[in-house]
Amino acid sequence: MRVFGVVGWKNAGKTGLMERLVSEITARGFSVSTIKHAHHSFDVDHEGKDSYRHRHAGATEVLLASANRFALMHELRDEEEPKLEALLAKLAPVDLVLVEGYKRDRHPKVEAHRRVTGNPLIAPQDDTVRAVASDTELHLDRPVFDLDDTKAIADFILKEVGL
Repeated sequence: MRVFGVVGWKNAGKTGLMERLVSEITARGFSVSTIKHAHHSFDVDHEGKDSYRHRHAGATEVLLASANRFALMHELRDEEEPKLEALLAKLAPVDLVLVEGYKRDRHPKVEAHRRVTGNPLIAPQDDTVRAVASDTELHLDRPVFDLDDTKAIADFILKEVGL
């Protein structure tokens, strides 16, 4: 499976870029899955729902299924957070997996950057950042795209992964 990431500091535009890239790349006929790292606790399940009750009763995994989709929830309890490679192995085969976050992992990435955040660039210290998508002009040793030029960023990613 081909993997390419989108990284950046908080409020840099990562999620918006991910959403636009998924739309652009799937519109070109490629299958895409995504993985998003969350630095905070999250829940896709809610108190009072049967699946929530199953998890809170002690189930390690709960698979919720319907005619439209299924969701597999795995409680880590005392387990370590799974590595990106382990999560990738759980996905069905697709043409491309776009990964939001996991900035310290070694897969190729594009960095989303917004000047207004005042955050430093990740790219100068990380050779896995192959390009930067920014709302400001930058002079770097790698490609710099306008943050809103989804087509050009998608072209770059697809070329990088060989699609």
